[in-house]
Amino acid sequence: MASSLHSLSEAKGIIPSGEGKRFVVVVSEWNSEITQNLLNGAIEELQKNGVFIKNIITETVPGCFELPLAAQVAAMNYNPDAVICLGCVIKGETPHFDYVCQAATQGILQVGLSMKIPVIFGVLTVDTLEQAQARSGGKYGNKGIEAAHTALKMTKFKLK
Repeated sequence: MASSLHSLSEAKGIIPSGEGKRFVVVVSEWNSEITQNLLNGAIEELQKNGVFIKNIITETVPGCFELPLAAQVAAMNYNPDAVICLGCVIKGETPHFDYVCQAATQGILQVGLSMKIPVIFGVLTVDTLEQAQARSGGKYGNKGIEAAHTALKMTKFKLK
């Protein structure tokens, strides 16, 4: 969790090289001003850690609710070492926020377990646009970078 003492972009532990590995990044178009920052952070960080741009496949979906299906299809079609799911859900006045967050969280978890591949949850679930901005390249770092670190670390858990 990001706080004034802890940035999302800080590497924790050793980040393994991504050389020779393939990643799929599935990103939501909803709240695109935020998700584009997450995507840029993830791609830049993968490249910084040895992943060739040709080994980073990007797929877009309309919203966070659609992330799990796209992650599953991407895992089947591209045989990546990991899939990174990026999105942003900002709380509104209705319970819609709760339903979308729950579906995305559970769906992404299920894809990883069923496909036996790391599927990384890089979805911001925030109360305000300001919180999303702070976590997508602002004062609390960039969750896209954190998701890339997690994907690189988790590739050792992909079942062949």
